[in-house]
Amino acid sequence: MARTVLFHELGGPEVLRVEDVEVGEPGPGEVRVRVDAIGLNRAEALFRSGHYIETVRRFPARLGTEAAGEIEAVGEGVTGLEPGQQVSVIPTFSQNDYGVYGERAIVPAAAVVHRPEGVDAIEGAAVWMPYLTAYGALVEVGGMRAGDAVVLNAASSSVGLAAIHIANRVGATPIALTRTAAKKDALLKEGAAEVIMTSEESVVERVPVLTGGRGAEFVFDAVAGPGVLDLAKIVAPGGTLVEYGALSGEVTPYPGFELGMPALNMRTYTVYETTTDPVRLRRAVAFVASGMRTGAFRPVVDRTFDLGDVVEAHRHLESNTQVGKIVIATA
Repeated sequence: MARTVLFHELGGPEVLRVEDVEVGEPGPGEVRVRVDAIGLNRAEALFRSGHYIETVRRFPARLGTEAAGEIEAVGEGVTGLEPGQQVSVIPTFSQNDYGVYGERAIVPAAAVVHRPEGVDAIEGAAVWMPYLTAYGALVEVGGMRAGDAVVLNAASSSVGLAAIHIANRVGATPIALTRTAAKKDALLKEGAAEVIMTSEESVVERVPVLTGGRGAEFVFDAVAGPGVLDLAKIVAPGGTLVEYGALSGEVTPYPGFELGMPALNMRTYTVYETTTDPVRLRRAVAFVASGMRTGAFRPVVDRTFDLGDVVEAHRHLESNTQVGKIVIATA
């Protein structure tokens, strides 16, 4: 038996329950992991509340796609993984099929990557989702290069901070958006070239000034909704507006027609574009691992909770006060 987080109905953080669950043995192509740390992501709060891009198929339901721990057992046909190895679990699967919120979890072998030497469980649960998301969207798909400007909203999120680090590593210029001055110093410390406080400054006016009039080659948007109309105005000709989240919860218009059909590329992106493609994933893992070895990349952990405090952890996740990743430690 293992303590496992389940929910029996849709709702707020209070629907989460820690229950004893029989874990069992991994099937073909699966591994069982002793989970030492769990990385929390906004997608889990959306899934729990019924607002995610994928609906809950049955109850009780599980949560979680990102964790770190040690392999306990491997199923038939699994190669390259064996009991005792320190690993991270990365998002490659539906939360309707697997979940890592618990002391033990069975997951697909394809969702497991070796933890680099010197990376502990907390870091191993906090690093992959942010960096794979930002790298996949901006470098693998977008082709971000030295000299490009990238505008980031939700910049203090774990993905936003990873995007700042990645932009700096490739020689691009990260411009962070934040609502107030509360997180400005933290964003500058993490490497933002400029910080625009959206409650006090006009993004539409400031970005052209900061980019010599050309606009940003990339806008990395986690919010979506009506705000894309203003974000589209700051994209350089031929640049790309990437939608990787929908935190606004509102309908997102297509700005091309509203703005007179500029040379605008607009696309959605999820981390699964990278993690379910073996070739892309190999490149992404190599890129992130090399950045960690050199110190260019490091997970920013806002706060760590115990598994029994998962309700409080989700409340903190939804508070939008954090800078970086929220992690649950199971030990």
